[in-house]
Amino acid sequence: MIIKKNKTLKVVAVLILAALVSCNFERNKNWNEMVWNDEFDYSGLPDSTKWEYDMEGNAWGWGNDEAQYYTNQRKENAWVENGLLYITARHENYAGHNFTSARLVTRNNGDWLYGRVEVRAKLPTGCGTWPAIWMLSTDWEYGGWPESGEIDIMENVGYNPDSVFSAVHTATYNHSIGTQKTAGIELADCDEEFHVYAMEWDKKKIKTYVDDNHVFSFSNEETGNKEWPFDKRFHLLLNIAVGGTWGGAQGIDTTIFPQSLEVDWVRVYRKTEGNE
Repeated sequence: MIIKKNKTLKVVAVLILAALVSCNFERNKNWNEMVWNDEFDYSGLPDSTKWEYDMEGNAWGWGNDEAQYYTNQRKENAWVENGLLYITARHENYAGHNFTSARLVTRNNGDWLYGRVEVRAKLPTGCGTWPAIWMLSTDWEYGGWPESGEIDIMENVGYNPDSVFSAVHTATYNHSIGTQKTAGIELADCDEEFHVYAMEWDKKKIKTYVDDNHVFSFSNEETGNKEWPFDKRFHLLLNIAVGGTWGGAQGIDTTIFPQSLEVDWVRVYRKTEGNE
């Protein structure tokens, strides 16, 4: 019986391994042309040919009653060293706010219609933090938010530290009217270990993954841009918000700061010709 059981386990293990290899091969075969990346193999401020800083929403809390002030080219909030990008939220008085952070964007330096986005990152922790890896429309051709769409590859809130979430927002499906499309996954070590947060997007579907584990899917219903505004180019955003309607739902623990979103690399792929 023991011998038979061991043989069975070996067969199951081989089948599982084969399935994993098959899944990875399929992913690599279809999304194997890198079109944009930052490996953070330098020191200093984030590469200005790839990253800009969002600041225009500081006066009104970015629509979410956020507490931080996003700074511009300030090393205390965004800095690259030891092969990592550090986006750091701090508890300090600055420009009339009690917290600072950074919101980096690839707008007009990295904009894509369809692709696979991968970000290897370790998240901050603590009540009041709200890190995000996400995408917004570059040209807003269908109108302001949410008409032109939003893709949340990864969001986490510090009072729920063991889970990460993905979502999309459109005119028809968005959190302001309680119709957003979202899903999450338990990830107890997201503040201790690096994980790869990924999104695949083509004209039919958006899918997100954590370490190649499927988290969320959203399909094109082919009913128009109110449901699917994702046929225009989008850009990537990396940030830590402090407080806000979701991140601050259980308050802000001021004793935890500074807190950093650590990013090992960002890579964007497209399907090769013939696989589009």
